[in-house]
Amino acid sequence: MERLTKLYKQYVGSEPTEIKLMDKAGSNRSYYRLSGEQSVVGVIGESREENDAFVYIARHFKAQGLSVPEVFGVSDDHMAYIQEDLGRKPENILWNKIRRSSITHAFTSDEKDLLKRSMSDLCDIQFRGTKGFDYNMCYPAKCFDERSIKWDLNYFKYCFLKATGIIFNEDLLENDFETLTHDLLAVPSDTFMYRDFQSRNVMLVGDADHPAQCRLAYIDFQGGRKGPYYYDVASFVWQSRAKYPDDLKKELVQAYLERLKNYVPQLDEARFHDNLRLFVLFRTLQVLGAYGFRGYFEKKPDFMKNSIVPAIANLRKLVADTSFEHYPYLSRVIDELVNLKDFTSDEKKLTVRVMSFAYKKGIPHDPSGNGGGFVFDCRALNNPGKYDKYKSFTGLDENVIRFLQKESTIDQWLEHVYALVDESVERYVKRNFTDLMVCFGCTGGQHRSVYAAQHMAEHIYKKFNVRVELTHREQSGHDRTFTPVVE
Repeated sequence: MERLTKLYKQYVGSEPTEIKLMDKAGSNRSYYRLSGEQSVVGVIGESREENDAFVYIARHFKAQGLSVPEVFGVSDDHMAYIQEDLGRKPENILWNKIRRSSITHAFTSDEKDLLKRSMSDLCDIQFRGTKGFDYNMCYPAKCFDERSIKWDLNYFKYCFLKATGIIFNEDLLENDFETLTHDLLAVPSDTFMYRDFQSRNVMLVGDADHPAQCRLAYIDFQGGRKGPYYYDVASFVWQSRAKYPDDLKKELVQAYLERLKNYVPQLDEARFHDNLRLFVLFRTLQVLGAYGFRGYFEKKPDFMKNSIVPAIANLRKLVADTSFEHYPYLSRVIDELVNLKDFTSDEKKLTVRVMSFAYKKGIPHDPSGNGGGFVFDCRALNNPGKYDKYKSFTGLDENVIRFLQKESTIDQWLEHVYALVDESVERYVKRNFTDLMVCFGCTGGQHRSVYAAQHMAEHIYKKFNVRVELTHREQSGHDRTFTPVVE
């Protein structure tokens, strides 16, 4: 604390009135908010080399006009530093902004915009950040190399694959690992590789309730090094917990490609996608190793359900869409892995279809042929659509959500709806029924019914182990299928 207080006084000119420990998240560093005439963030690190890497990268990026926290001062022993306060509250972290939508896969236009902006900014960081960059300052490695690849692949093998109980031929697997390593290293690696580019490391600076007016800032890049830009694209778009639907993944990759063309005018898009799939494979194996260590060895069940299972779903989809014929034995192992009973389920026989709709366009048809289930009329609730300022928004947007929660009784009304639907879901599961439909209608199918359907889908997701299909019928692009425990 003395070091942080000294740095604060040197920078601000007075002592802080309060020093408060902040959430460390997954980092070994300790973060403190120092308040007084100015609010800054103080950092105590465990490694001088890691601290030096962060400070160097932050200052270099700042000089390149990139949106990262400014470093105001470093202690004499390099074990502490103070930096710009970006407002590290939960609502200022992009992951927390999109977390609810990751459950139902129905992302709002504001959320999609933030994600696309992140992808465009990533490209700038990678290419502008590499100008004049001294990679000797990186820690723990200065480049993406054979040693780091093999370390990550062995992490997957020993911390995840062996823990699943799959029997495999280690020699044959190592042969494919060597081929994969060769192919990864054959990809051009002349840009800055962020290495940990994910939504948790993207900050909304400003009023998070008005995301379009926020600037995005980027943190936790101290593990960066020279490497291929595909790695970071794979890390962000295929982040397992985010569970981006396929169409959104395509939009995010396209946003990155549009910015990439500014730096690589003669871009071969077919080659880009081939290389990207290779890095998606590698990155997925890598994170399974990390998640396996947390789940199997540290006995943290959250990693089993919320990290490993969606990562396996990514891997299952990847190998279904892409033939990795260069790695025949690895492909056989993956095929066995994604079909393990731990990561699939025969129990989820019930599909609950949740839908919002407009009454003027008719009550939805039940495609199962069972004649439907519930239809709830939301028109008695206060309607935000009466006001011009809400007409261009939906029940997925923050301003409409706030209106409905403050100016209507929709949450209390939904509690009664939950009770009715829960009883049916429980009985349908016990009786091995396969289909249940829950519909919410309002005048235009835009505000109240969308809010209600969204919350019902989230409620079922959290409470039951069933498959859910969510459709906002009058809102194009929001049809989603998601399965809560395994894909």
